[in-house]
Amino acid sequence: MVEVRVTGGTVRGTTESGTAVFRGVPFAAPPVGPRRFAAPQPVEAWDGVRDALEFGPPPPQAGVFGMDALGAAGHDWLTLNVWSPDLAGDLPVMVWIQGGAYTVGMSGLPEYDGTRLTSGGVVVVTFNYRVGIEGFGQIAGAPANRGLLDQVAALEWVRANIRAFGGDPGRVTIFGQSAGGGSVAALLAMPRAKGLFHRAIASSVPGVFFAPELAEDITAACAAELGLLPTVEDLSTVEPELLPAAGDEVMARMTEVSRWGQAAHKRIPFAAVVDGDVLPVMPWEALRSGAARDVDLVCGHTLDEQRLLSVLEGLVGNVTSEQASAALEVFAPGLSYPDLEPEELFELVCSDWLFRMPSLHLAEAQVAGGGRAHVYVVAWSPTEIFRACHGIDVPLVFGNIDRGQSSTVLGELTPDAEQVSARMRAAWTAFAVSGDPGWPAYSADRLTRVFDVEDTVTAYPEERSRRIWQNHTWEYLSLDSVVRAGREVR
Repeated sequence: MVEVRVTGGTVRGTTESGTAVFRGVPFAAPPVGPRRFAAPQPVEAWDGVRDALEFGPPPPQAGVFGMDALGAAGHDWLTLNVWSPDLAGDLPVMVWIQGGAYTVGMSGLPEYDGTRLTSGGVVVVTFNYRVGIEGFGQIAGAPANRGLLDQVAALEWVRANIRAFGGDPGRVTIFGQSAGGGSVAALLAMPRAKGLFHRAIASSVPGVFFAPELAEDITAACAAELGLLPTVEDLSTVEPELLPAAGDEVMARMTEVSRWGQAAHKRIPFAAVVDGDVLPVMPWEALRSGAARDVDLVCGHTLDEQRLLSVLEGLVGNVTSEQASAALEVFAPGLSYPDLEPEELFELVCSDWLFRMPSLHLAEAQVAGGGRAHVYVVAWSPTEIFRACHGIDVPLVFGNIDRGQSSTVLGELTPDAEQVSARMRAAWTAFAVSGDPGWPAYSADRLTRVFDVEDTVTAYPEERSRRIWQNHTWEYLSLDSVVRAGREVR
């Protein structure tokens, strides 16, 4: 057992495989009772030594992937976990922000174990943040983007306490994937987060951010499921565990609500909100203006992002020409795609709109604003069904290719899996240590690291899509007063 003094008191962790591990350390007070729907508040001090041996309970989860069944009792949602190879060190710090469509996500999943990453000479931190209505619902009387404010609070805790774990608060790298990548993008644009991190890795960045009126309208629909108004006064009367079910009901019927536009077609009930305060502008706009030019950035995506969603929704082999045409109309209006088979067109358009082009454009915005960015693409395709799908990079980066839900996309474990994982892990930790991930920064020649059975450094490989989207401006989604074609696009 090992003990460390932190904000709030002393915590007792354990040593596992030579790594000091602390789980369930509070970085803010439980956001319940009078603190419900508020910005995160300071940690409540405790007497004696607090065991930090178990992950803290996650915030309430939606039913996606059965995540609602993984919750634990308790309201101490805002906790973090630390893996340190040397408590007396002065090591770079990597802070992970998990994804989950802003509706699910918990730091205690086995795929996020930080042990293997620490072998690269870094301290690893993971943490919980509020999701769904608790974190991103637009509620009257509450600050917007409470989930993002939780992330800022976790980073403030890291700045104040990480030296006690052998970490250097002056060398903090944030990294996240999917909604976690979107959170990284948001943090780059947020004045509140300025100076809390020094490097950033944004993986599979979603282009979806909400205008306040869209977020308000969807939150109102969720509250109406419970016969309530979207206010702190009303929603505070509901047990936290009951709110995600209301969000699930709304998400299931989103395609019926034309005024929600693209968000409805992809069944996206929650996203970070460009509220003008917590998040003043879209990340792409902020980076182009130089807001994060002092933060080195790695940004990239997988080759076949949409494929995971197609498998989960039973669309593989079943995409009709009508669905492909509708995807083109809804997600890429006015853009000229080549004449492709329906499934190929559908997956290409959805991959580009959801993750690929937002990620590329974020890197290009960083360069345009005077900053440095490195671009990568994960092209390794371990199985014919999943290909290089959304999420395949998570087990590879952490090295946890044999555990957790995310590892299922890798199929049978092979030497290739081990080797691709080792190279990605080495690149991520090298970037945290030195700022150099091992390939040149993105510039006019668009050099990109392509992770595959054999890695290459080449001009950005998805040139067709880059050209199609090169003049697109990423804007937040607002209420859509135009009733689009009544075709469902999933």
